[in-house]
Amino acid sequence: MTTDAPALLPALTARVRETAHARTPACPCGAATLADRPDATVVRHGGTVAKAHAADADRAELSLRVTAAARLPGVLLPPLAPAPVDLHGRLVTYWPYGTPVDPEAPDAAPWEAAATLLARLHRTPAPAPVPPMRGPAKAALAVARLRATAPDHPATAPVLAAWAALPAWARGEAAMPDPATLCHGDLHLGQLIRHPAPDGPWLLIDVDDLGTGVPAWDLARPAAWYACGLLPPEDWHRFLTAYRAVGGPAVPADGDPWPALDVPARALTAQTAARAVSKAVLEDRPLDDVERSLVDACARMASVRPAAPRG
Repeated sequence: MTTDAPALLPALTARVRETAHARTPACPCGAATLADRPDATVVRHGGTVAKAHAADADRAELSLRVTAAARLPGVLLPPLAPAPVDLHGRLVTYWPYGTPVDPEAPDAAPWEAAATLLARLHRTPAPAPVPPMRGPAKAALAVARLRATAPDHPATAPVLAAWAALPAWARGEAAMPDPATLCHGDLHLGQLIRHPAPDGPWLLIDVDDLGTGVPAWDLARPAAWYACGLLPPEDWHRFLTAYRAVGGPAVPADGDPWPALDVPARALTAQTAARAVSKAVLEDRPLDDVERSLVDACARMASVRPAAPRG
């Protein structure tokens, strides 16, 4: 699929305006670009959001993921249209606008809501066929980008060593050991919104990585942040306790959760560190304190063999 990148943003802005006005003649007009990256361009007009997915997005797989979201109300934000459409060489989907998590209010972060939604997702059989969850494949892309952009950076070696110690499935090189559980694939607080805005219930958004796989992957980013000292213990406890309270299957109901979380948390740490080093090299600057803590965690990981996930 050929992408006309310079024309995409204005065309997407015009298209989302048309869609918003078709939904309601009383549209509170106002356009905003929410994201403009190579992997996603997202534009809002009033209560309507249009997302242009990555240029290499697979139409059949994205269609299956959008269909699954439409059939999981109360967990995933439902789309406004049943299938993606073409626009300047990109696949575009339409969604209602919701209020995002406020990054300036960390004490109000909805960790319990995120955990509860994940547990409900993990306990629900896929309502339609979906591809494998894309988490390991995305982590592999981040590591490949690190090799290409920063082969000689001193932080690259410990990240690659930590990555090489992972089992093949966590590196996207083999099938995942759990082929049936429905997973989000890229859970972080930016993937939650309140809908209807501004005070509706929390819902998960972004179906690009939705699929079947190892549910512990969805808990791995907060687990990794906690292990690296980037997430306060009380927030991790809130998240884990809420997930267990509603019977989330990714970890045992009590006791030590780490045997289930260890491999996915290591993979997410390596992915995040790879992205951080690549970004620092491209911006021609030293690593900041957070980025350095991720690399240091990779150095520690490489010296300890990862645990096998529990089924």
